[in-house]
Amino acid sequence: MDVTWLGHAYFRLKGREATLITDPYPRSLGLNPGRQSANIVTVSHASPNHSAVEPIAGGPRVLNGPGEYEVGGVMIRGVATPGERTATGPAARNTAYAIEIDELLVCHLGDLGKALNPEQIEALKDPDVLLIPVGGECTISPAEAAEVVSQLEPKLVIPMHYALPGLPLKLEPVERFCREMGIEDVRSQPRVSVTRGSLPDETTVLMLETAAAKTR
Repeated sequence: MDVTWLGHAYFRLKGREATLITDPYPRSLGLNPGRQSANIVTVSHASPNHSAVEPIAGGPRVLNGPGEYEVGGVMIRGVATPGERTATGPAARNTAYAIEIDELLVCHLGDLGKALNPEQIEALKDPDVLLIPVGGECTISPAEAAEVVSQLEPKLVIPMHYALPGLPLKLEPVERFCREMGIEDVRSQPRVSVTRGSLPDETTVLMLETAAAKTR
């Protein structure tokens, strides 16, 4: 499975039989993800910066809430969690997704607003790859993100939803999360190909470069 980060909470997971996109944003956010095509799109909540599904080609199946789904051989479980801590109403609700693709379990936490409760931990625990917001403000803080990592015990941790050049959002830089995780040397790579055999034995943080271009 190839994992590409397109900035913010937007990822492309490309498996052998299906391509899945998470939380697509509009170009008005300040980034251009390019033309994307997918079989499946997951939406964590209704914010425009996480639900811009219209530009996605391929006639994808759009999942936007809790439940259990099977699409093209990909098994997906949506789990209700607290959303943006600064929001009220529908925006305060968030769906985290546990995605089984190419014999790997990927967890995308969307705009998680606080640490998980025991029921949520049980539903999302032990992912092979954890895609986690670390920028604070409207989502969990860097310290809370480190706590969630310890709750879920993933093999591979890929941070998302943090400050980027050209992104007009008040978010913390990723280095603060790295310090909470005890990482001093922050390096990144364009994308990662993950197999069961390539997974680390212990929880490892992997930084991805955003594949999106700036529009501002």
